[in-house]
Amino acid sequence: MNTGDLWPDPDGAWLRVRRMQTKLHQWAVEDPDRRFDDLYNLVHHPDFLTVAWERVRGNRGARTAGVDRVIPAFIADDADVVAFLKNAREQLKARTFTPLPVRERMIPKRGSGGKLRRLAIPTAMDRLVQASLVLVLEPIFEASFKPVSYGFRPERRAHDAIAEVHHFGTKGYHWVLDADIEACFDNIAHSALLERMRRRVEDKRVLALVKAFLKAGIMSSDGAARDTNTGTPQGGIATPPTQLGACSPRCWPTSPCRSWTSTSPRSRADRPPASGSAANDACVARPTTG
Repeated sequence: MNTGDLWPDPDGAWLRVRRMQTKLHQWAVEDPDRRFDDLYNLVHHPDFLTVAWERVRGNRGARTAGVDRVIPAFIADDADVVAFLKNAREQLKARTFTPLPVRERMIPKRGSGGKLRRLAIPTAMDRLVQASLVLVLEPIFEASFKPVSYGFRPERRAHDAIAEVHHFGTKGYHWVLDADIEACFDNIAHSALLERMRRRVEDKRVLALVKAFLKAGIMSSDGAARDTNTGTPQGGIATPPTQLGACSPRCWPTSPCRSWTSTSPRSRADRPPASGSAANDACVARPTTG
C-alpha cells in the first residue's frame, strides 16, 4: 500500500483497507500454518489509521476520556484530526509509542444483584492504535474460526447465536451446553496469549506492541497505579482480538464464517463498529442429539 503526501479521505481509505483485509484473510485461509510478517507497516499506515479513527470516533465510548483526559469525540476539526493521526503515525514509525495505563471504572454488572464489573478506558491515542491493530489482526485470526463461534467476532451478535440455537432446536437436536469462562478477561496468561499469537504473527514489532498494551497497567479511581501481570483490560478496543488469539486452537479446521471480499463502500453509520464496543456475546456449542 502506497502512501502519499495528502492524508487519505475516510471513504477511499476504507476501500483500500478492505482490499488489504481481504488479501490477509485469503492468505490465512489458504495456508493455516502461515506466519505473517511485515504487519507493523500496516498498523501505522495512513489508510489504517484513518479507518481506525472513524471506528474510535463512532464508538459509544467516544465521549469518555482515559488518563490523558482527551475525549475522542471532541477531536472534531479536520485539521486537528489529521494532526492527531500524523502524531500517532510518527510515534509508531519511530518506535517511540508507549501505551499509557487504562483508567479503571467500576460499573454495575447486569443481572448480578448489585455486583460491579471492572471497565478499562484507554487513552484516545491508545484506542486509535488498538483499533488499527484490530483492522490488521482480525482478518487473520478470523480464518481459524468455525461458523458456530459467535463471541467477539465482527458482524456477529448474541442474537445470532440465539437464532442458531432455535434453528438446531427445530432439526432434532435436544441439548444445549450453557457455559461461561469465569473472570475470563482477568485470568488470561500473557505468555500463553503471546505464544498463541506467534503461531500466526511473525512480526516482532506487532507482538511487542500487543505486549505493551497488556503490560500498560491500570489507574484506579483513587489514583493508585497497578501493574497488569495477567489478564486483558475489559473495555479496550483490542480486547476481542487478544481473546481471539487466546481462544483459537490451531487444530481447528479452517472454515471462514464470512467473506472479506466485499469492496463496496458503505456509509459510516453502516460500517461495523469497533469490536471492543460489543458486549460479551454468547458462545454456542452445536447441540447433541438426545
